[in-house]
Amino acid sequence: MIGRLNHVGVATPSIDESVKLYRDLLGATRIGEKFALPEQGVWVCFVDLPNSQIELIEPHGDASPLLGFLAKNPKGGQHHVCFEVEDIIAARDAMRAKGATVLGTGEPRIGAHGTPVIFLHPKDMGGVLVELMETPKDAH
Repeated sequence: MIGRLNHVGVATPSIDESVKLYRDLLGATRIGEKFALPEQGVWVCFVDLPNSQIELIEPHGDASPLLGFLAKNPKGGQHHVCFEVEDIIAARDAMRAKGATVLGTGEPRIGAHGTPVIFLHPKDMGGVLVELMETPKDAH
């Protein structure tokens, strides 16, 4: 069921500062523009890698779910890993049937790639917040 690793989400207090790290220190050459996802309470910027992406995420607004994470990790850090699945509803239902906790309402929402996503609670995923996203139709 689990598919390709799509991205690793990295929380940061400043996308602009993090972009400098990936570009100047690590040599990344393909970095997207920062954009807002206010309904999810984040700013997002993708760093393209040969085999995946890094999703830089910064709080957007006072209700951002990242604020708690950054309170515990002021410099930021790995926030989640995202795997592709063919059918987000089938994946959600399978995860629930296996006892995993789907966060939020459990209904998929549209993620930063424009496809439906869900998040699985870290307590059920070996301590890692896992995002499942439906494989984009024009991917790969």
